Amino acid sequence: MFAPRRVPPDQRHLDLEEIRLISDLRIMHAKVDELYQLVCNLRKRHSESDIVRYADEKVLAENIRKVDELYLWFVNIKEERDRSKGDYRKLP
Repeated sequence: MFAPRRVPPDQRHLDLEEIRLISDLRIMHAKVDELYQLVCNLRKRHSESDIVRYADEKVLAENIRKVDELYLWFVNIKEERDRSKGDYRKLP
């Protein structure tokens, strides 16, 4: 991890770690959207009972655990964003 900067990103050059973070975030955004679209299509085409009936029970349980973990991480990120919204603009 890197230390927060005092100068807003739009007023300076980004360092290598910041560029890597932005790249990782863009990949994450694309993958979250891809998963969302896949799940939307499954929900449109199949009933939940059929999904449960045909899914590998252990794999489905692991998928649910992973999605729960991701959900909690996103909730933490949202809370952090809400706490620090606009803080970098307040710095000298």
